[in-house]
Amino acid sequence: MAQTTKAKADETVAAEALVRGYRKARRGYVVSDKMDKTIVVEVEDRVKHPLYGKVIRRTSKVKAHDEANSAGIGDLVLISETRPLSASKRWRLVEILEKAK
Repeated sequence: MAQTTKAKADETVAAEALVRGYRKARRGYVVSDKMDKTIVVEVEDRVKHPLYGKVIRRTSKVKAHDEANSAGIGDLVLISETRPLSASKRWRLVEILEKAK
C-alpha cells in the first residue's frame, strides 16, 4: 500500500509541476490543526552521519495552508512549496494521502 500511495503522490506532483513549475513536495503527518486554514506538518528527513555513517532521523515542523480545513491531526498529507502566504507559511496542502484512524 505504501508503494501505491507514493506512486500516486509522485504522479500528482508531476502533473502539477507541468502547470505550476517545479516546486518542492514533502510528505508528513499533521501534528496540529488548531489554527484557521493552517496545519502544522511534521516532516521527517533521514540523513547519514558524516563520520559514523549511521542514518539519523531528523524532523522539522512546517506550517502549511489548508484552505478547506480538511486535514486533521494524524493525517498523512502531501504538501508543496508555494509563495509566502504569511510570516511563517511557505507551504500548502496538495492532498490528504491517508486519514488518521
